[in-house]
Amino acid sequence: MTRGHTITIEQGTRRVRVVRDGQVLADSERPLVLRETGCPVRYYLPAEDVRLDLLTPSGTHTHCPFKGTASYWSLPDAPDLVWSYPDPKPDVAAIKGHLCFYEVEVE
Repeated sequence: MTRGHTITIEQGTRRVRVVRDGQVLADSERPLVLRETGCPVRYYLPAEDVRLDLLTPSGTHTHCPFKGTASYWSLPDAPDLVWSYPDPKPDVAAIKGHLCFYEVEVE
């Protein structure tokens, strides 16, 4: 990590749902909560709790020097709506097999 930059990951205790146009895209009671310097809190949901059958893999990939290379999925009207790190860096290995959405409902 760069000096002053931190990432913490903890097991969440709240239910997280992702709904778009009335369609539930994800619903999880076991999210990981990722807090990163300079970024909003993000909820990483186990792949089993995400409706991957409704999403299409995107050709987009981005690189984070702290987490690794992200892959994205889209809806027809929402490009790159969700991402994951298939091979995350060792410091954030816990997010492997989890996906993150830009907007979620936390209960």
